Amino acid sequence: MSELTLTIMRLGLLVLLWLFVFSIVGVLRGDLYGTHVARRGTHGGRRAPAPAKAPRSRRSRGEPTRLVVTAGPLAGTTLPLRESGLLIGRSPECALVLDDDYASGRHARIYHDGTQWLVEDLRSTNGTFLGTMRLTEPEPLRTGSVLRIGQTTVELQR
Repeated sequence: MSELTLTIMRLGLLVLLWLFVFSIVGVLRGDLYGTHVARRGTHGGRRAPAPAKAPRSRRSRGEPTRLVVTAGPLAGTTLPLRESGLLIGRSPECALVLDDDYASGRHARIYHDGTQWLVEDLRSTNGTFLGTMRLTEPEPLRTGSVLRIGQTTVELQR
């Protein structure tokens, strides 16, 4: 082999080695710092106005109307259930943003199919639990149903 060919091969190997090092640094940085989670609920030091309650005309008596965080970093947080549904996860686009290392970006979805409320795991890494059962397909929810997502526990209430 000529000296030029060996030099080009050495330079190519050096470039590949540096690309590998930069990709490892990028993965480590993402693992260490994670996703930026935006805090909701405060505006300039004062509480945001409470969201309007969903109309009761479409809902039967006994059906859940709100989601309450009972355990975890956001314990005490209450969200009204909307007919359009709500997302739960670490992503800022979710209605309930979890600051939880065991939650996925878009972890679970609660929605109304016209007759009942359902919960669906959105292929999360650590799973969504309804009581002690891990969800594999959409499951119906009732008042008092307890969901566990990572270290956060939420309950459906009237």
